[in-house]
Amino acid sequence: MSAGDIASILSNPILNTDSYKASHYLQYPPEASAMFSYIESRGGRYERTLFFGLQMLLKEYLCRRVTPAMIEQAKAFFSSHGEPFNEAGWRYVVEQCGGYLPVRIRAVPEGSVVPTHNVLVTVECDDPQVFWLASYLETMLLRVWYPITVATQSWHLRKTIRAYLQKSSDDLAQLPFKLHDFGARGVSSAESAAIGGAAHLVSFMGSDTVFGVAAANHYYNETMAAFSVPAAEHSTITSWGRERETDAFRNMIARFGKPGAIVSVVSDSYDLFAALDVWGTQLKQAVLDSGATLVIRPDSGDPRTIVLQTLRALDASFGSVVNGKGRRVLNNVRVIQGDGVNPDSIATILAAMDEAGFAADNIVFGMGGALLQQINRDTQRFAMKCSAIRLGDEWHDVRKDPVTDAAKRSMKGRLTLLKHRRTGEYRTVTLPVTWDEHTVAGEWDEALVTVFESGKLLVDASLAEIRNRAHADEA
Repeated sequence: MSAGDIASILSNPILNTDSYKASHYLQYPPEASAMFSYIESRGGRYERTLFFGLQMLLKEYLCRRVTPAMIEQAKAFFSSHGEPFNEAGWRYVVEQCGGYLPVRIRAVPEGSVVPTHNVLVTVECDDPQVFWLASYLETMLLRVWYPITVATQSWHLRKTIRAYLQKSSDDLAQLPFKLHDFGARGVSSAESAAIGGAAHLVSFMGSDTVFGVAAANHYYNETMAAFSVPAAEHSTITSWGRERETDAFRNMIARFGKPGAIVSVVSDSYDLFAALDVWGTQLKQAVLDSGATLVIRPDSGDPRTIVLQTLRALDASFGSVVNGKGRRVLNNVRVIQGDGVNPDSIATILAAMDEAGFAADNIVFGMGGALLQQINRDTQRFAMKCSAIRLGDEWHDVRKDPVTDAAKRSMKGRLTLLKHRRTGEYRTVTLPVTWDEHTVAGEWDEALVTVFESGKLLVDASLAEIRNRAHADEA
């Protein structure tokens, strides 16, 4: 199979599914005429999820027309693969629907922070000829678990860092730049870098994941979603040789040091403590004269211990000032910790710094594999399930309720999400909404909006409005 064939397969909506889905049109009751499915987080590491990423999937995959060539390609694949193929159903999509899938997708606005065990997305197809599409799209749509989980983790980490800034710093404006995305090389694919990298940017504005920044710009109407600075890697230091490490450091200041600039230099290629001594003696005046902020990156050792040792060495050489919270803020220098960074180590390092009297101003975190790769669908236990089917003209509830695992019990009925106008509480209910003493009409609003219908994207949110929604509680 040629590279061109692979590319066309990856862009074919009919093949963007699991193999067994191809046979499902033959397995539903013969009188089935419509279907309703939903997506939820059934719990997990965090009790609330930040909804993000559906717009990327819709723009990239579902706003694309199905063509006769795609049908022929899918037919050839499934025939050889051992699965039946619903050629008549897909030709109906092309000939009667203009190639666009006749499905309706509703979702909570991106940037919403919703407690788990609530419906986040609903998918409905009421066209009797292709009602099964509501389940056929599960494979593609459920991949929204990935950007949601990345965005959720970053949102919670922002809360952690913000709490320490509030306690130890006079400057909350630096918060969006305190957790930098180092994850591009640690993910499984370029697409993961793009999707996960964009998700991180709901809560932060620092990234070295180029595809993630580009995806945020492209899919969410942003001019520039994140920023970076000149930074050394080990090769740019070690290529000078150990005996010329000081020259390598000096070159970084000479090339990039200017008033207001930030220059990041990895300093543990050989001996971190010897390097810290060089920065504080031989190169100190060059740093001061440049007007730049030097950021030292220790990249080995126990993160908590190394960060404190680095801060103390820099304090001894460059000095510090005591801020309004009684914490020390280093002069002209900062630290970026990019090794062993995860949710636990971030909290541990910040707590140790606070105990030692250092403000959170002094550190930036770079997070790689733990940010974009060390998560999976079960981190937040995402699932997409059919919850209602129309047989003839009547809707019937559908649910999964295994006696062997009550946690996998699914919701039933045609579902929607309500949000209380005053408290912001969310509640999943069935349609039509029955108002009672717990859901009084006028106090609750529909939280789901129709974002896609029959090939048309109906909501095109910007990253700016998503960020505002996600962090509205900080205002």
